[in-house]
Order: sequence, then C-alpha cells, then structure tokens
Amino acid sequence: MSRRANNVRGPTSALTEFLRESGINPTTIARRVATQNQPGSQSQDQSVAGPSNSGDNVPGVSEEEQPEESAPHASNGRRGRGRNTGYASDELDEPAEESPVKKRKGTKGRAMAATKAKAKKKAKDDGEYEGSSEDEYRAMSKNLWSVGGNGGPKPPAGSFETCARCEKQFTVTKYTMAANPPPGYLCHHCAKASGTDPFKKPVLPRKRVNVTEKRDVISYQERRFPSLAAICIELISRYINDVEALGDIGAVNMDEIAKALSKNRGLTPENAHLFYDVLNKKLRFYDATNLTPDALTTLASLNPNLTHLHLDYCGRLTSPVLLAFSISMPQLTSLTLLGPFLVRAEAWIEFLKAMSGLRVFKITQSPRFDLECMQTFADSCKNIEELSLREIGLMDNEFADPLCSLPPLRVLDLAFPGIGIDEDGWMKIIEKHGSTLETLDTSKHEGFTDHVLQESVRKYSRTLFELKLDECLSLTDEGVAQFFGNWAYPISTLKDEGDDMDVDADPVEVSLTSLEPFTPNPPLRVLSLARNQELSSAALAAAIIHSAQSLTWLSVNGLRSASSEALAQLKRAKELRYLDAGWCRELDDFVMKDVVTECMKLNEIKVWGCSRVRGVGWGVKRAIKVHGIEPSGGM
Repeated sequence: MSRRANNVRGPTSALTEFLRESGINPTTIARRVATQNQPGSQSQDQSVAGPSNSGDNVPGVSEEEQPEESAPHASNGRRGRGRNTGYASDELDEPAEESPVKKRKGTKGRAMAATKAKAKKKAKDDGEYEGSSEDEYRAMSKNLWSVGGNGGPKPPAGSFETCARCEKQFTVTKYTMAANPPPGYLCHHCAKASGTDPFKKPVLPRKRVNVTEKRDVISYQERRFPSLAAICIELISRYINDVEALGDIGAVNMDEIAKALSKNRGLTPENAHLFYDVLNKKLRFYDATNLTPDALTTLASLNPNLTHLHLDYCGRLTSPVLLAFSISMPQLTSLTLLGPFLVRAEAWIEFLKAMSGLRVFKITQSPRFDLECMQTFADSCKNIEELSLREIGLMDNEFADPLCSLPPLRVLDLAFPGIGIDEDGWMKIIEKHGSTLETLDTSKHEGFTDHVLQESVRKYSRTLFELKLDECLSLTDEGVAQFFGNWAYPISTLKDEGDDMDVDADPVEVSLTSLEPFTPNPPLRVLSLARNQELSSAALAAAIIHSAQSLTWLSVNGLRSASSEALAQLKRAKELRYLDAGWCRELDDFVMKDVVTECMKLNEIKVWGCSRVRGVGWGVKRAIKVHGIEPSGGM
C-alpha cells in the first residue's frame, strides 16, 4: 500500500507547512506563471504543471475525484516521468496533495481570516483599533526587495513601472517592492496600504554607556544574614504588647530590645514593666516620650537597686518624679537625662542634696537649672567625676566659681550655653581640672579663646584625648595652628616663642621651669573644629600632624577656606573611622580617593555641601557609608 493512500506524511519544514496551509503548491504556482505568459489561455485546462499531467485527466471526472496516484508531480528535474510514488526518504518534504478534509479546513480558515481582516479594517476606520500582539506576521521578505515581480531581477532605479494594484505609473526606487502575490510591483502608496512601510528604518540597538561615564557607587552596604538573636529581638519588639515576661535573657539582649522599641516609640507604661527587676543595676530607655509621670515613678519603685539610670527624651519627668528618684533609688551613682525641662530649680536643689554619692551627672536641655542649683551641686556632690551640662540656658560666667570648687573631673561638657563663660572663667576651670581631664567640650563659648588654649590647655592638660571646639568664634587660624604645633613641647624650650618670651625675665625662674618634668599630652582620639569660619588650612594641617597617629573621630565641618593641600593631610590619619568634612569647598574626588584608600578603617563619611565631590573614582568595596553626595556635584 502506498504512502499517499494511507495519508501518511513525513516531517516537513515550517515553510512547507505554511505554504500548504495557505493553499500554495506547485500546481498553483505553475498556473500563475502560465496565466502570466499566456493571457488568452485562461479558459484552457489548468493542469499544465508538467508533462506527467498530460494524459492523466479523465473526461467526466472532477479533479478531486481522481485517484491520488494521478496527482501531478512537481516539476523537479530530478524526478522522472514514470517514477512511482512509493516510500522514499528524499520525498519527505515534498508537498503532498491535501485530502478533502484538509481542504475544507483550509477553506474555513481562510474565510475566518477574511472576516477578521474586515473587522480589523473597520476598527481602524473608526479609530478604535490599538493593535494586537496576535497580528499576522508582516515582515518583508528579501524577495520583495531584490527579486522582481516576474521572478527576474528588479528593474533599475529610475525606470518606470505600472503599479500592480492601482495601475498607476510610478518611478522605481530602492524602496520599491514587488507585489505579493506576483506579478508586478507596487507603488509606495499601495505598499504602505498593504501593511508594510518600505521606508521604516530598522531599530538600532541601544547604545551601551561607557563604564567610565557611569557614576561610581559611593555607598556600599554589607549584607549579612541576621543572627537568631536579632530575629527574636525584632519579633519581640513587634509584639511587645503581647509579651508577659522577657525572662532571663541577659542585659545585652534587654538593651537591644529597648533600642528596637525606640525606633517607633513603642515603649509604653503597659510594656515598660518588662524591663523592671529588683536586681537591676543599670537601666536605659532610648525614648521615654510615652512614659507618664506615674510610669516614671513606678520605674523608681520597682528598680530600687539601680546605680546607673539613663533616660532619653524624658519630657514628662516632673519635679515630684525627680524627688521620687532620690527616695526610691538611694544607691544611684550615675544619672543621665535628656530633656527634663519640666523640673524646677527647687526640685533640683532637693535632689542634689539627697544624692551626694553621684559620680556621673549629665543633663541636657534643662532651662531652670540656675546658679543656685550649680552651687548646691558643688557643695553636695564631692565624688563627682563626670559632669555634663549641655544647653543650659542660664549658664554664664558665674558658674565658673562653683565649677572650680568641684573635685578634679575626668569629663567636662558645658556645650551650647545660653550666655557662656568668659576667658577668665575658662582659665580658672582649666587650671583646676586640666591635669585630669580626658574629655573637654567647650562648644559655642565665645570666651574660649586662643589665649585659653595657649596658656591653660597647653600648660595643664596631660591626659586629654577628646577635644571639641565647635562654634568657638573667638578662635583664630593662627592661634589654633600655633597651639597644636607647640603642644608637644614644654613652654620654656620652644623655638617659635621668641616673640612671646620676656628677655628681662628672671633667669632663675627660667631655669626652675626648665628643670620641671614635662609629660606631653598624647595625640587626640576625638577632635571637632566644626563651624569655625575663622579656621582654615594652617589649623587643620597642624591638628592632623599632631594627632594623626591616634585620631579616630574628626569633624572639620564648615572650614570653607581650607585648601585642598591641607585637606589632603587627612590621609595621614590611618586610624580614622569617622570623618565629617561637610562644607569644605575645596574638597574634591582626588582628595577623597586618597583619604579612602589610605584610611582603611574609615566606615562613615559626611560630605554635605562639598560641591566638587561627585563620588567618582574613589568608591571602595567595603562597609563604608557616605552621606551628602550632591546629584549634580561638579557640573
């Protein structure tokens, strides 16, 4: 039994399948060619594809009723006239005549396609057609460009042809397309009407941005998987109101939960008891805004053995609450309060009289803390070691005498006062506490001058490792530079102080001074010269040279006139971890590249207001945070 009789076909290519479904086979192609060459023979027998068809037609029998064995063969030169139609591997892709079922399906499909085309055309005319991803494929075949409508070469550009559709004469160009189906060519108007734009240029690929033109990533975040403890702390802080007790989780984890709650002010009187314990020695709340006076009183009652208490944003702490602290927590030695602005002077006086054992006393933003409170503090707290009175509105030069009556301090912070202490007051304070001071913050004191640095700090300070001089407007560039340049030398042996030395001074006094043992102050670890507009390159360079080997925290914010050469000295601070160089106008990417490359421990940089810093060329792939890069910096 033959293969065609069983309606069995081998694999065919996509093009062959497409032509078969479109009703295009060798017979139709041959018929079109014969019709074109012999216009008068349209009424003759259509079966003229090859000599094998000459004697196969039987009169009175239709074409579809003839046996499949008599189907005309394609006019392939390799195929003989009497070749049988048995199985052959060379004929697997040969177009076979469709069965009647296939023909009926093809007719139905063409009718449906025609209906869709009419509906689409109507939608286009109505302006409602928006295109579809399922539109038929309309890509131009290469034959439509290079092959003529008669199968021959395309006519030369400039010749005249008649459009196969509108029958108008047009000039042939390189954009002229052959008619589909042939024969002939289409004018430009008819070619566009057929759904293909002959003038459409191919879509060019997007230009790849050069790597050098891209902006370097200047902030890298080291992503790590959170630990199990961190996940538990986050979960507990999220459902803190449903927790009945935290249990024995350790002081470190307890402090981490308190930090997590401060992010959204989740600490309330209802859940604050989770942190209370009669055995607690230290307690810190990072945001006590929602704790009412009654809740703060309860805190003191349930933690009677506290020695260290630190409350941030305790705006609801009132005078009765402070008195309750002195009664319920008699062992308290360290108290740090941020924002106790409701406490009156009388309550401060009673509290300080009762808490004579305080060693650390730090308050910020207490506008009612006056001179009488300061005098009471000096008379009562004889064991004080660390004192911080920040943003005290009533602080003036009268505070100098009570401060001098205190025992030698390790930490003294009097930053941002309402009035401030003058030069003479600072000379007394440094003379009293300078030999033991480790931390000194004199920010925004106009009385802190170059003379205080030269004659007091340089003379008496021997253990100072943290110095903050923010907004000390009386400081000059030359004075600060001279201070840092001469700090490591004894006063009587300086080479640069010839102008300051009295040639008529008693030689005995000079000799005695020179014989005194001299211990220079070690290099600073923390230094802040922020917002001092008078300071410039000389002060910055001298400070870096003096403390470069141990400096870990530095702020030079606001040194607008510091030169790039002076800023380049920052790279000498190899141990630097934090740098605030905001509003240093001469800072650029070249300086930052050297700083970031040399200071391998640097993990946070602030460059707000540095218009020349773009973050190009100095990004490093390590855990470092950079703040303040301007989007249009340097442009």
